[in-house]
Formats: sequence, C-alpha cells, structure tokens
Amino acid sequence: MTLDLTPDQLLSTTRAVRKRLDLDRPVPRHLIEECVDLATQAPTGRNRQRWHFVVVTEADQRRAVADIFLRALPLATGHPLTERDAWRMHYHPGSTERVFDGLRHLAANIHRVPAFVIPGVEGRTDHAPVSVQAGAWGSILPAVWSFMLAARARGLGTTWTTAQGPLERELAEVLGVPYDDVMLAAFLPLAFTLGTDFKPARRIPREHVLHWDHWESRPAGPARQSTRSAPAAVNPPHTH
Repeated sequence: MTLDLTPDQLLSTTRAVRKRLDLDRPVPRHLIEECVDLATQAPTGRNRQRWHFVVVTEADQRRAVADIFLRALPLATGHPLTERDAWRMHYHPGSTERVFDGLRHLAANIHRVPAFVIPGVEGRTDHAPVSVQAGAWGSILPAVWSFMLAARARGLGTTWTTAQGPLERELAEVLGVPYDDVMLAAFLPLAFTLGTDFKPARRIPREHVLHWDHWESRPAGPARQSTRSAPAAVNPPHTH
C-alpha cells in the first residue's frame, strides 16, 4: 500500500524527517527493495548504472555505523557560510533553528534508528574536474532522491545527510565497500514516520532562484529577520 498522494504532493512533502521517525518499528525488507527498484529508474550517465545501496539493519552493524555517524558530525566543516547563505537560512524566522533542533534529536537517538541506507557510486572523483564530478554525482544523486520519494510514498521517512564524508574510508571498511573504487554519496536514516501529514517547506521566493534566458543578479535582502550565523549545532553545512 502507498499513500494517497498526487505527484505534486509527493514532491513537496518528502521532508527531512528527524523527530518523527518511529524508532521502535522495524522496516520490512520488501519495502526497502521496492524503493531501490524505483531508485534505479533514475537517470544514469551513458547507461552505466554505477549505483549501489548498502542497507544496514543488523543490530551490531547498525551500532557500528551509528558510532561513525556521531564521530563524523563534529568533523564536517564544509564551505564557510556566505552572507547570502545566512540571509536564505533565516528568511523565514525559526526555520533553521528547527533544522538543527531536529538534528540534535536525531544524533541523540541515532542508535535506535531501525535502518540506514548508504548509497554509493562506482568511480572516485577526488580532485577531478567539474565535468567529471557532474557526470558521477549526476548518476547517483537523482537515484537517492528517487529512493527518498519512494520511501515517503510507503509511509517511510528519511533525511539526507552527508555525515559519512569525514570518515568515509572508515565507514567503507566497516561495510566492506572497496573505498578505492566506490564513493559513498550519502547517509540516510530510514524508518516509518509518526504520522504522514507532512507539509511543504517554507523557502525563499521564486524570484530569487528563477532566471529567464540569462543570469540576473539580485540583492539578498530585505531579510525577514536579522541575518546571523547558523546556530551552534552538529554538522550545519551537511544537513538538508
């Protein structure tokens, strides 16, 4: 059974779920397999189909993976926030604070999450030019998003993190992934959701992201509230 959602509702209400994950209910294998089958209908460069999905449900393995997640969070720095980043993050008062509050909740309960999904793609692109990077990431990230959409349609919740980044090699070793040949692209907690009544996120207005025929520079303001740096929290650049 899938939820009664229109395509537009599915696309606009597939949210990053952190506080509303059902941590006491196992996720049946067949639902995860269905999500992977749909994920692999996504675009793939030159039909190479280099995608892989490592699913972790066994208790000891989940514990080991969760430990890596927690140790990796404070190590992730990302690019420094720009003034425009800060403006966007705080355009709707309280929205970013809620993101990091949810992240703290997830971190505090990560060992209870019933399943983790770690997607990967064959072929490392470390230090490769943008053209190579685009081809590789463009052949895995759409598949990951398709997995998340399929999960939402089945009453499951996910949240996209890149927490594996700082300790990718260690995570690959724990999972038996050949690090020199496969990049781990994301780290997705997966569980049934507590309720299914999710709403579209509040974003900055369309005119700040839509460009017709050529790039149009636009001022960042006026902000809905004073711009300030992101609140202190684990891994601010790598949550979505």
